[in-house]
Amino acid sequence: MAVVTPVSSKFGSKYQALAPFRVVRGLMCLLVLVSSAFVTLVFFGFITSVFVRFFSIGYSRRTTSFFFGAWLTLWPFLFEKINKTKVVFYGDIVPSRERILLIANHRTEVDWMYLWDLALRKGCIGYIKYVLKSSLMKLPIFGWAFHILEFIPVERKWEADESTMRQMLSTFEDPQDPLWLAIFPEGTDFTEQKCLRSQKYAAEQGLPILKNVLLPKTKGFCTCLQELRGSLIAVYDVTIGYKNRCPSFLDNVFGVDPSEVHIHICRIPIDRIPTSEDGMSTWLMDRFRFKDKLLYNFQFQGKFPDQAKERDLPAMKTILTCMLVILWTGLCMYHVFSTIWFKLYVSLVCAYLVPATYFNIRPQPILGLIKT
Repeated sequence: MAVVTPVSSKFGSKYQALAPFRVVRGLMCLLVLVSSAFVTLVFFGFITSVFVRFFSIGYSRRTTSFFFGAWLTLWPFLFEKINKTKVVFYGDIVPSRERILLIANHRTEVDWMYLWDLALRKGCIGYIKYVLKSSLMKLPIFGWAFHILEFIPVERKWEADESTMRQMLSTFEDPQDPLWLAIFPEGTDFTEQKCLRSQKYAAEQGLPILKNVLLPKTKGFCTCLQELRGSLIAVYDVTIGYKNRCPSFLDNVFGVDPSEVHIHICRIPIDRIPTSEDGMSTWLMDRFRFKDKLLYNFQFQGKFPDQAKERDLPAMKTILTCMLVILWTGLCMYHVFSTIWFKLYVSLVCAYLVPATYFNIRPQPILGLIKT
């Protein structure tokens, strides 16, 4: 009798060995990513998200998305062109530049990074925002960038999170502002231990027993729809699977995993989603039952159904964007180390970003709260 072996595992063997070449290459890539993030944050992000915002929130977001969109392009370039990770899309081919809410499963700590591969293809990489745990906002440099990009920090306790979410969501209501808002309703990444606890709770509450995803938390999802329904076009239900194993952040940096990332997309028009909170909760639970089935089949088949003909990353445009980011990083770093005035400027910006990120401070327009 043949034994069927799953093609995807959280703890399987690595796709590539961690050879010395990969260590050196990974460290060089990490140096470029961190230094370019710092330069983009201090020299461009601070100006666009603070000074420009005094006059227009809309223009502030557009200019911020331009510079950070260029920096974020480095990540899909690392995944697909340097690490040679194959990204395969299934399901619906979605249009470019829609205002959407995106829900995804949470297999590992880097799922959110692979959403950039989709967003880049759709012209929205600079406009994607995440609901993420507040501890990530404490990271130096990256936490500051999350603040400038207006990610929504949560404690994963609804009593503490509701006011923060509603306040920030209320600033995203302008239909003229491009938006991809991504949430992970499971609230944490998938592990076998967490799955057992989720299944126990589901059995006690009479809810579906899921084996490949955790029970979704519905409050955040319902709040997003309640606040933004009037300005959204659709919800994207994204399911992510990995082959051979679920990667960590360092696996991505050093290019040892994953060999393939499979992304299934269902586009649901906003008017097809119930309006009552109970209806939205039931709808979300049904979507996660669907995800559970998709991932179960993926374990043994190595693919999702209905492969889509999504275009590859535009090689020349991506390379030119990455070269531009590296060029402005080099020029700015040169001036930082050679000019006292640049050192003073960088110190002042960092002194502002630390409390601004901690206390979630953002300036408001001074000319009649203009939003263009």
